[in-house]
Amino acid sequence: MVAVSSWWFPPIALGRIAALRVVAYAFVPLDVALMAGWVFQHQDLAVGLYRPLALARVLHLPAPTEALVGGLRAVLVVSALTSLAATLGQRHRLVRVAGGVTAITYLWWMLIAMGYGKVDHDRVAYLVLLFVLPTVGGARRRDATPSLAAGWAVRTTQVAVVATYFLAGWAKIRIGGWGWVNGGTLSWAVVRRGTPLSTWALDVPVVLRVGQWLLLAGELASPLLFAVRRERTRTYLVLALYAFHLVTFVSIGIVFLPHLVALAAFLPLEWCGRRREFAAVTKGYSSPRSRAG
Repeated sequence: MVAVSSWWFPPIALGRIAALRVVAYAFVPLDVALMAGWVFQHQDLAVGLYRPLALARVLHLPAPTEALVGGLRAVLVVSALTSLAATLGQRHRLVRVAGGVTAITYLWWMLIAMGYGKVDHDRVAYLVLLFVLPTVGGARRRDATPSLAAGWAVRTTQVAVVATYFLAGWAKIRIGGWGWVNGGTLSWAVVRRGTPLSTWALDVPVVLRVGQWLLLAGELASPLLFAVRRERTRTYLVLALYAFHLVTFVSIGIVFLPHLVALAAFLPLEWCGRRREFAAVTKGYSSPRSRAG
């Protein structure tokens, strides 16, 4: 039990929570702006086309209307900007309240967006991040103070990120079968969405076939991120994931921006030039394992 508790509640600097809050809350208005046209189109569709997700049915959420979607967007943007301002202004109680409102309204916004047959998996970890951020108290940028509450929030987000990768790989096998990696999956993607940086691969199909196997192997191997003990090594692996997503974007125009925000939970954002101070504070910190002894 001590080992499990230590894993779920690692002492992580509060500075990482502050940095994640800035990135997560600043991203909300951008995401709403990018998705506004898509979500607002739903308000003009027939009610019969709305197929609420299971959570929406449990909560008895109403079908989207023009007033509902518009009001929800306004509350979401205002609460996110308030959370961002409260984070930068060190208004700790306000950031927790506004952050909670942001998480709830963003979840509702997503339930509307995904209630018409298309459910994107790139927002799961980001949703988890929004819900766990308000559970941590005051956090200042570059604050090297270790916190178990911060550790739990970061670890929970990391688990959601890894689960997204792993379950995406498992879904490819479960639904697409081995034909997903042995067929022309990426060739089809390049034909539909290819750029000058990727269309050349259509003449060398073996490259795309190898790419499919590497993609699947990488997704299924994602839990190994937790087996890496050195912070620097794990950081390099996460940066490699960012590079992979960048290549995907410039090759076929697909990018998972919300997921990339949540992926930042793996990065030592609390360092920010103060790595030695954090190491000194952590060295004298009494972990659950040491207290148990």
